[in-house]
Parts: sequence; structure tokens; C-alpha cells
Amino acid sequence: MDTRTQKSELTLAAIVGAGIDIAGAEGLEAITLQAVADRIGLSKSGVFSRIGSREALQKAVIEEFGRRFLADVFVPAMQKPKGLPRLDTIVQRWIVRLRDVEVQQGCIYTAGAFELDDREGELRDLLLSEVTRWRAALRRTVTQAVETGELVADTDPEQLVGEISNLAMGLVHDARFLRDPHAADRALATWARLRKSYQA
Repeated sequence: MDTRTQKSELTLAAIVGAGIDIAGAEGLEAITLQAVADRIGLSKSGVFSRIGSREALQKAVIEEFGRRFLADVFVPAMQKPKGLPRLDTIVQRWIVRLRDVEVQQGCIYTAGAFELDDREGELRDLLLSEVTRWRAALRRTVTQAVETGELVADTDPEQLVGEISNLAMGLVHDARFLRDPHAADRALATWARLRKSYQA
């Protein structure tokens, strides 16, 4: 990779990273070319020449957030055996990521869902597809844990995924809004109790 290409890719990464910071703090609608330009010291036209429109930037932010989320939560768990060890790793890593990243910077999946829930359009569709894809991966992991005999045979994967997701959303609420410093510890304890209730 030549120096010019490397610099261009680093600039693009900085643009998207700044967009993620803005979205986490103020919401997806707060992302503008000018806001990103001001944050990283580029001109608005400099941002536009690398990313395109505001909508393209918003989409790039959602996609990059999804990549980071999967890299932190899901990919490392694939090293664990199928079944409960993998599911347990996913949920624990999700709680840790929420504590260390989303609670500090804001959660685009959670806040974005509330921000866009009553709107139609490509941005909502993209966020919905990212969240749906993540929940489908989590549901497959639950199903595998049933198939290995580690979770009870009558486990409803959709129900358990919903409970895990509600646990995660509750952690964000309690840590960010209530400013409860023990929210992550409570979430881990809740998951341990929930896991036990489903174990075969």
C-alpha cells in the first residue's frame, strides 16, 4: 500500500470514528459533514470528497459500529465450543463491552433504535438489518446449546434472546441514566441466574 492510499484510508477511518463518537453522544441525526469536519480538523468539502453525502456517512457509522461490536463480542466467542460455553462467552463479552464502551460513549444499537423507531427510510432499515443480523447469530448460538443438550429441550430461542437483549438494554439504561456504578455487576449476576434457569 502506497503512502497516499494509506493516508486516505486513515483519514476515512478518522471520519467514521468521529461519526461514531458524535452518534454515541448526540444521536445519529447529529452526524453532519460539518460536525465531523470540525472534530477532526478537515474542511467540509474534504470530508465530502472521502465519504460522500451525510446519509453515506451515517450508514458508514452504523456499519463500522456493527463491525466493532462483532469483533469484540462474537468473533472471540467462536473460539469456544458450540453450545453453552460459546453462548456464555458471547453474553459475558457483550456485558463487558457495554460497560467499557457503550456506557462510556453511548450505544448506537440501543439509542439508534429509539431515535429511529417511528421513522421510515434507509437509515432505519440499515440499523434494523444490523440488529436483526446480530440477534439471528445469537439465536443460532442458543439453538446450538439446546442441540448439545446443555440447555433444556423446550427452550424457546427467541424468548431467551429477548431476555438477553432486555438485560443488555437495562444495563445501558441503569449505567447511563441512573448512573449506577454497579449496573454491569448486576447484569452479570442476572445472566448467571438466567443461564442457570435454562440449563439442562
